Amino acid sequence: MSTLALAVHDSTTMLRRNLLHARRYPSLTLNLLLTPVMLLLLFVYVFGDAMSAGIGGGNRSDYIAYLVPGLLLMTIGSTTIGTAVSVSTDMTEGIIARFRTMAIHRGSILVGHVVGSVLQCVASVILVGAVGLAIGFRSTDATALEWLAALGLLALFATALTWIAVGMGLVSPNAEAASNNAMPLIFLPLISSAFVPVDAMPGWFQPIAEYQPFTPAIETLRGLLLGTEIGHNGWLATAWCLGLAALGYLWSTSVFNRDPR
Repeated sequence: MSTLALAVHDSTTMLRRNLLHARRYPSLTLNLLLTPVMLLLLFVYVFGDAMSAGIGGGNRSDYIAYLVPGLLLMTIGSTTIGTAVSVSTDMTEGIIARFRTMAIHRGSILVGHVVGSVLQCVASVILVGAVGLAIGFRSTDATALEWLAALGLLALFATALTWIAVGMGLVSPNAEAASNNAMPLIFLPLISSAFVPVDAMPGWFQPIAEYQPFTPAIETLRGLLLGTEIGHNGWLATAWCLGLAALGYLWSTSVFNRDPR
């Protein structure tokens, strides 16, 4: 078997293993998924009228359209925390040490985690999107090409955050530490343009919200789904995704290839 065929075969095996774990132990994924769903319901039904009035005098349906794209990307951040925990668990419970002694492709272990996490992110986004549709979100102005671009952005963003989460899991001494280390993946959307426009924030706080990966990604996704202008946010979001993916990949592979701790 060639090196490429071996890598694909072993990566598929590791992917199947991780998906099986996710199916047998769904509590972590479901708990992380509840965060964006509860925030969506909270901001629509509790704060919806006040928030819509504060950002331009629209009605609740206008605020739903504004809110859902940000919550979809927040869902990705929440889901990847489970990846950090899963990787840390594998590293600390001895299974990785056993894999190192077996005749399997070394990189397939991380690839299995990454691909499995991206698939879980896609499933989570679909579920949160379904909740958004149920409470009134509509994307009538988006073309088929814009929908395709939106799906591509979500997949690229999930891949980037997953590699970062893998790195966090590898350097964490236990699952609890991995969960804590990955908390910025949930915290950053809270200080982005997910809930209110950057222009509505205090002047000293606007750079914090603007110069981070979630805001350009949210604005790009919002523009694609609602048919509004994207401006320079599309290039910024793509650059953030590619940069974070490259950083996460180099970090993760460097840590993983060290001598076992």
